[in-house]
Amino acid sequence: MKNQGNPVRLSAPHHRLRRVLASVVAGVVVSGVVFAAMSGGALAAPSASAADGADLGAATVSAASYDPDAANAPFPDLEVSVSQTRGLGAQGIEVSWKNAARSTPPSQQTGGENFLQIMQCWGDDPDDPGRPDRTTCQYGASGTFGGGRVGSPDWEYSIPKQDLPYTVLGKGVSEPSETAIPFRSSTLRNGEHEMVQRIADGKYVDGDRVDVNQNPFFSQYTSNEVSWAGSGSNGTGSAKFEVQTAVQSRGLGCGRRVEATDGTARGQSCWLVIIPRGTHDNGSPSITQPGLFWDSWKHHVAVRLDFRPLGSSCAIGAAERQVVGSELLASAISSWQPSLCANGGDIYNMITSNEADAVAAANAATTSAPLALTSRPYAGDSADDLIYAPVGLSAITIAFAIDRFPNPGSTDEVARSRAGLPFTSMKLTPRLIAKLLTSSYIDALPTETDRRHLGSNPRNLLFDPDFLAINDAEWKEQAIAGVGVSDMLVTQGRSDVAHTLWSYVLADPEARAFLDGEADPWGTRVNKYSSTNPQVNPNGALSLPTDTFPKADPTKREAVKGGAGELNVIGWRPFTNDLDTSGYLTLRGDAQVAGSWDPLANPPRYVKTPRSLQGTQAVIGLTDSAASEKYQIVSAELKNPAGAFVGLSNDAMSAAAAAMTSTTAQTQTVGFDFTSDAARSATAAYPLTLPIYAATNPYMTDAKARASYAAFIRYAAGYGQQPGVDLGQLPVGYAPISEAWHQQAVVAANVIQSGLIRSTAPSPTKAPAAAAPLASGTMPGASGSVAAAPAAAAAGSAASGDPVASGAVAGALAGAQTPVDPGVGGLPAVLPASLLAGVLAAGVVFLIPRLPRRLG
Repeated sequence: MKNQGNPVRLSAPHHRLRRVLASVVAGVVVSGVVFAAMSGGALAAPSASAADGADLGAATVSAASYDPDAANAPFPDLEVSVSQTRGLGAQGIEVSWKNAARSTPPSQQTGGENFLQIMQCWGDDPDDPGRPDRTTCQYGASGTFGGGRVGSPDWEYSIPKQDLPYTVLGKGVSEPSETAIPFRSSTLRNGEHEMVQRIADGKYVDGDRVDVNQNPFFSQYTSNEVSWAGSGSNGTGSAKFEVQTAVQSRGLGCGRRVEATDGTARGQSCWLVIIPRGTHDNGSPSITQPGLFWDSWKHHVAVRLDFRPLGSSCAIGAAERQVVGSELLASAISSWQPSLCANGGDIYNMITSNEADAVAAANAATTSAPLALTSRPYAGDSADDLIYAPVGLSAITIAFAIDRFPNPGSTDEVARSRAGLPFTSMKLTPRLIAKLLTSSYIDALPTETDRRHLGSNPRNLLFDPDFLAINDAEWKEQAIAGVGVSDMLVTQGRSDVAHTLWSYVLADPEARAFLDGEADPWGTRVNKYSSTNPQVNPNGALSLPTDTFPKADPTKREAVKGGAGELNVIGWRPFTNDLDTSGYLTLRGDAQVAGSWDPLANPPRYVKTPRSLQGTQAVIGLTDSAASEKYQIVSAELKNPAGAFVGLSNDAMSAAAAAMTSTTAQTQTVGFDFTSDAARSATAAYPLTLPIYAATNPYMTDAKARASYAAFIRYAAGYGQQPGVDLGQLPVGYAPISEAWHQQAVVAANVIQSGLIRSTAPSPTKAPAAAAPLASGTMPGASGSVAAAPAAAAAGSAASGDPVASGAVAGALAGAQTPVDPGVGGLPAVLPASLLAGVLAAGVVFLIPRLPRRLG
């Protein structure tokens, strides 16, 4: 993502107003810091230097500089660039290149022409240190020509000496030679690396023909190899590559923790290897032999990959706290955790669950409860007692991996020359998203079923005139019939993500009319079982927005006696467990489509269709910005309320955040209201941007829990907003929060740590309606009289307000009216000093020409 470095700055119409606000915040912050110091709290320091920023270690390698025999290589001037080589985990990276040659896709007889093969290897060549060992490469499981580890060179071909140990020599045409490159695993058994080998020292191992392509360490379902990556007519191309750690591939062992003598740890490094393939193999008139055979392998280029160490870096026995709710912050918490638990800090165990349940549990807490993560405020019947601290800015994305497959009858030579290459841009409207979510395309329902109720609807998104009308002309030249583009991978369960996406769809008049049963201009109609119109839907109107992704169509393939079982729409296209999984499957080109019936399975079942290899991928997946960037997958540009198509970027997410307003009585939280004037004016905003709040009840009596949650918030909103790939930093996929949000988080942390005490007066059962709007730059306080906590005293006890203007600090304290006592529990000795410090700091600001914009 672009523009990862600088957070959005707080804006105000006049310098004086800005300084007034700064004085209030300074008082709050100083009082809070003094309070924290006197009560044993402290801000966590970053675990790694932020000086590197978001340096991903991008690297470029050329055949001329790496290959001693580059002059005889398929592409002598080849240059390969890798988007990231440091701080790696289980993720995706982009591999791009130039100076190759126009590719020909593979066929049923050959592996194609003029392409690259990409793989991950773990070991160094003992005969050539500083270069990878081909026996340690995860390669051979694709099942394509030229993509295995075993081959039979022509009997007249002179086998290179480097291949002879792995070759059984033949005796002519009737008994050809066979070469099989073994796989040496990073795992050890009896002190030796485990081996999968078919041939050793010129003989079959124990007379057994071992399958080195499908083995205990990798198979077609798990391998990350790219057996064909093609180039356009200008010799350039790109491919997404799945980087695997020891968790995904024990045979590679990448990232396995290696302890140094000084007590520090690093992850075991690995290699990214690229093998250029030309038009034929030595000993074969076409590409049919493995890329690991020496004649091809000797022209490889490679880049070393550095990994973050796997495993926990937190001290054994450290206190553990639960953080429950939105998956959107999971990647950030994973990065922050080593810093949060450093120097005796707590461990924060992330549990993803429905956000509404998480905030309800937090709001009802009296003694202790997990810290809730949410994008929407509590909406129950009781008063909202929660304090909301903004700790993240993320987004929902619709990612895709779609490779070109020109119509055989196309006369467009440019389109034909790009066969197999990936599309890198796509535009979607709310109506198109509605079609993908409602099984309205024919291929979204199981084959061999009655699909007549879909009428003449297109078979998938890419055949829809509605889609073709707004996208590049090249899409019209394609004949892509994959089931994975008839709907999209969506998650099971309830979530703010689902509610937000449905709200985005419903805010658009054309999409709303489509769901109501009206045909689009080309005659496509909603699947009647997903219509919001009870006169169209046989099951009654589908109630929207909802926080789930219902698969409402009852169509199913009936079970056959003694044969195949029942197959419904969920079995045809299963839900994914989470957004990260959707992103991962999109990277791998895995559409999660049910395949053939396996009567021998226990129990008998439909097996999953293997993933599509690069060059033939066609899948769309609903995921989030963190996963999109983590896996380096392409996201669609979405039509925003201003009518502009905007893609995912930090600038676009920040533009959406600046247009967010408070849409409920709870003025501490804001959201991108698709129907608001602010949203309609935000032409640069990415519409599915979501804030993430850490929420807890300040009335909890567990002081240690409150202090721990305050520490989490201070780190998350402070050091945790520094972009980078090092542990403790903000991963790519998140936009740094604005200064205003940071200030709100600091105030919230101080209130949470100090705690509030309820009075004996009865509390209202529902939050009151919002009052008059607040001026830009003001800081609303609690809706009741707040206990003399440091943050409350410094900020004042103002009445709750209505929507907060762009740039304002959204409600610093609890939004719902809750009378409290003036007492503060066991903190009377600490409060006077902290409050005095806050008052002094507020006054001193007017003597300072400029207040530093970033605290922490």
